Amino acid sequence: RGVSPLLAASLIHAAVDEVLQTDLTEFKQQGVETEGEGDEERFTLLDGESLQRCFFNKLRDVCCEWQQQLPPLRPLKRFLLVSIHAIRNTRRKMEDRHVLLPEFNQLFGLSDDIDRAYFAVFDGHGGVDAANYSATHLHVNVGLHEEIVKNPAEALKCSFQKTDEMFLFKAKREKLRSGTTGVSALIVGNKLHIAWLGDSQVMLVQQGKAVTLMEPHKPEREDERARIETLGGCVTYMDCWRVNGTLAVSRAIGDICQKPYISGDADGDSFELTGSEDYLLLACDGFFDAIKPYEVVDLVLDHLMQTKGVGLKAAERLVAAAKENGSSDNITVLVVFLRDPQDILADCLRDPKSLGAGDDARSSPFNFLSCEAAATQ
Repeated sequence: RGVSPLLAASLIHAAVDEVLQTDLTEFKQQGVETEGEGDEERFTLLDGESLQRCFFNKLRDVCCEWQQQLPPLRPLKRFLLVSIHAIRNTRRKMEDRHVLLPEFNQLFGLSDDIDRAYFAVFDGHGGVDAANYSATHLHVNVGLHEEIVKNPAEALKCSFQKTDEMFLFKAKREKLRSGTTGVSALIVGNKLHIAWLGDSQVMLVQQGKAVTLMEPHKPEREDERARIETLGGCVTYMDCWRVNGTLAVSRAIGDICQKPYISGDADGDSFELTGSEDYLLLACDGFFDAIKPYEVVDLVLDHLMQTKGVGLKAAERLVAAAKENGSSDNITVLVVFLRDPQDILADCLRDPKSLGAGDDARSSPFNFLSCEAAATQ
């Protein structure tokens, strides 16, 4: 408690290294079937409680050692302000999960000269197990992937499939039926890599304009419908388009009873960052079903004007707007500022006509103080 995230990530990496140098066979569970389906892959199951005690003992040892002599810690080259807010809303349970790791390099001991930061949002359904598992394991699979340095886009995309396979093994053993959509972003130097399953989404705002980066996996998509029907499934309309009359998404981690129609094969894309990007936004469908991308631009600018350029609670403003606009679902919003919010606001006040959400903004249900009006106050 009270430790900086940079130091915490470095401590965890050092403690995990110490654990991995021990003989892990003593933690192996006895009398448990560990073979994957078709004997194609073998999983080793470890006793979680014993391993946890071992980790905390190693962590204590590392802390004591570092108290005597703190090793040089590699600082972050670039500070990214992150605003996060999540609510259960009117749902009985909160099934969303999120992860933010600006200290990705420190956590996984990547010592090259390139900064990396990882962000993700997961929207569970049918229980929280799949979302919990994905939030715990996906970034680990990314960080340990053999291509993380040379081909981070491939590492990110493949890690979704790996996480799906791992959770399906757990779901089969423990009779779990839940699933989760997911969207993740990995910033590597001046490149943005994204990957997703389902209808959780990531968008970019660049020079005051909303930029669409992806197309969510919905069963009404022509290519998704064709894939599902080729496999023998069906897409039917029951208040919305659903796979086999159940799920309103066509790809997800988990959902063991709906495989292979609900695919665990993620889509991904990569983009060059030029320095003109304002912020990145990741959110679940509870947000995007209620708020259009151009409204995001208006909402964030309005928030920055009201707070005089303080962006820390921008996500809270966005979540409140989604709820006001009729969303009853769990809502999670994660905003990663790629520029100083003060600079974003200054650009708006300096040249308000060059910024904004475009002509579609005229239909926005939100009435905001315009940049031009703010400039005159």
